[in-house]
Amino acid sequence: MRLFGTNGIRDVVGQRLTAPFVTAVAAAIGQAYPVGPPIAVGWDGRTSSPAFAGIVSGTLAAAGHAVVQLGLLPTPAIQYNIRSVGAQMAVIITASHNPPEFNGIKCISGDGLELPRSEEERIEALVASGETRSVPYDRVGMIHTDSHGAERYLHGILSQVHRDDIIRRRFQVLLDCGNGASCETSPSLLRRLGCRYTTLNGQVDGTFPGHLSEPTEANLQQLIHTVPALGVELGVAHDGDADRAVFVDGAGHYVPGERILTWLAREFVRQHHGGLVVIPVTASQSVEEAVRQEGGDVLYTPVGSPSITRAMQERGAVFGGEDNGGYIFPRLQLARDGAMTLAAVLDRLADAETSLEQALRDLPQYAVVKEKVPVPSQFRDAVMARLAAELSQGADRIVTLDGIKVYQGRGWVLLRPSGTEPLLRIFSEDPDADTARRRATSVVTRVQSVLAELAGPTERA
Repeated sequence: MRLFGTNGIRDVVGQRLTAPFVTAVAAAIGQAYPVGPPIAVGWDGRTSSPAFAGIVSGTLAAAGHAVVQLGLLPTPAIQYNIRSVGAQMAVIITASHNPPEFNGIKCISGDGLELPRSEEERIEALVASGETRSVPYDRVGMIHTDSHGAERYLHGILSQVHRDDIIRRRFQVLLDCGNGASCETSPSLLRRLGCRYTTLNGQVDGTFPGHLSEPTEANLQQLIHTVPALGVELGVAHDGDADRAVFVDGAGHYVPGERILTWLAREFVRQHHGGLVVIPVTASQSVEEAVRQEGGDVLYTPVGSPSITRAMQERGAVFGGEDNGGYIFPRLQLARDGAMTLAAVLDRLADAETSLEQALRDLPQYAVVKEKVPVPSQFRDAVMARLAAELSQGADRIVTLDGIKVYQGRGWVLLRPSGTEPLLRIFSEDPDADTARRRATSVVTRVQSVLAELAGPTERA
């Protein structure tokens, strides 16, 4: 019984993600870890998050664990605080960028990294067995509240940048908090960096009334149009739990995540006069090209921050991240971090005395197309098998690190199952935009055709 996906457990509230299910997972966690150092609990701003966090905290305390509630904070802020409160691990109630009807359970090790798969399997086995730990009244754990998490986190970020240089620059920033967990922390960060800023969707609201939580170009139209209207230098948006940052330049152009990933990777390799950058198999080949030009190296991993951060830890990488706006700065912590990304971008721009548009101008150019096709879980493996066989024909090179990635000429196409939603994701890249689009469209069409064939008339109806 697999419960954990690419980044935790996620599902629709009131369907699988119910109070009894959350209780069962919390009881399994309480059984899996020894009573001793506390377990930290934090949550995002979704409507069900405080309730589920209360269930987790109470269940753990009833199993004898001391609990430290860090409260509503960005996921990277919770990860940063684990060591500060002396916790052996943390449970975060969040569904990150998923739509508002979702929520989830994310487990973090005592070192601030996501649990390794072996630990997730141990929790899953205990959920399946139904085993629980019960303690008598005099051994029930205490639940404490720690209200200093945001301050510790921001202090850590500020220690990583040239604060005086950023303050002198007096950046003008439009910040879209997306009604998520960054509504307190990121505005505070901009104030401390001397920025003049305006916020959009700056109140926590788990229904996400401003726009859906995933910071895609389609969802950020308000930010895109408002940046040039206000005449600010750049715009930035976070997802629901603020482990991502996505940018809009001063002209109102949405900056794809692979462009920021390539630029930051190059900048950090330059600073270190070499070094390793860790990226997922979905990342643009522009990253590898830019990094190698600066004397660095690149390691590819399966998709998801758990794979990337563990590889960064093992190999001593100088930078890592994903093409969706999730970037990892190991000097601060091995976690995707939206606020640290915002500070790092301002730091690099202040150091170079340039704009975001100019900073990105000389990067390698590739066209990237991203698509997704809803595929019910019962058909996912069969669809993947059929498409893998078809895509392999005529390929120059095949990579099966995560899904199937097929290289043809100077481009590639990748088909992989989502680890957080019932989808198949398609990525296509090529120096020629028409070629990239044509490859992606072809795969989307074939996925839909094979799914229709497998589902039959009843399912299609």
